[in-house]
Amino acid sequence: MLPSTFPEWVLAASVYFTVSTILWFFPHLVHGRKKVQFSAKHISHRGGSAEGYENTLTNYENAIKNGTEMLELDVRLSKDGKVVVIHDENLLRLTGQNKNVSETNYEDFPPLLSSIPIENLPGVCYQSASTAEEEQKIPLLIQVFSRFPGIPINIDVKAYDPDLVKNVADLIHAFCRVDITVWGNSEKETSNLCYDSAPDINLFFSTFKVIFALVLALTGLLPFMRIRETHFEVFLPRVMKNQILAKRPLSFFENVLFGVTNIFVYGRPFNFFSHLYARGIQVYLWVCNSEDEFEECMKIQATGIMTDYPTKLRDFLDTRAQPRIT
Repeated sequence: MLPSTFPEWVLAASVYFTVSTILWFFPHLVHGRKKVQFSAKHISHRGGSAEGYENTLTNYENAIKNGTEMLELDVRLSKDGKVVVIHDENLLRLTGQNKNVSETNYEDFPPLLSSIPIENLPGVCYQSASTAEEEQKIPLLIQVFSRFPGIPINIDVKAYDPDLVKNVADLIHAFCRVDITVWGNSEKETSNLCYDSAPDINLFFSTFKVIFALVLALTGLLPFMRIRETHFEVFLPRVMKNQILAKRPLSFFENVLFGVTNIFVYGRPFNFFSHLYARGIQVYLWVCNSEDEFEECMKIQATGIMTDYPTKLRDFLDTRAQPRIT
């Protein structure tokens, strides 16, 4: 028996820690494992925006020829209610015309510029001498679904718009793509709208849910909590850190954030990703464009690597897959 002076809170904390630890490693004891019907190691960000015009049918074709296992794209709603595959709300960066997608009919969309800045590679542009219409035309989501029926697609719904969410969900169901599609947005409200509209479609974590999950993990509560999302998609820590350092020194908060992130990502035995994997949740890291970053993703054992360079990533993965000669 415990001595009468033994603090009750110590006993409660011990029980809590023990149960939390057990469920951290064996979450299936209380949670059903996610049953995602596909796995994608090679993911092409906007089709591979460093190797072709982003979010175009031609670029998706190139990514698939290079063995991509998933296309990542963005969608918005045009003025006439078409689901358009485009990242920016304003057309200026892509077309040179200062128009908003939501205020322009699809038939009035201008062609893409011959040279387009790559968002994740400051100072770098993709440009081509080709004037092929399909290569410089902003496509519709229905065209992408029609052209690539069996390819898993990751859809970033770029606006909180019930009509946009409904139209995207309707297309996913019409093309029988529920099992090979992931959708969502970094904003909590848009993510909730997606889930409420079609809870049967795979959903990625919003930024709020990413932070919330990390806080729950830090306090030991995560193993007790139900998780509705199927995909955890975040930046590779070193990518974001290097992008900030290229502009300015890290703030105190950012140093703390990256320190905590490193503990969760690289720590043992309480590895955050390992707990997600045990629940059947896939982890995608973005946007990785160098072999060092690819290597780090492999070290972390990420489910998928998202890149602007599908050819470079394919070469890396093929080299890693070759048996070593001893």
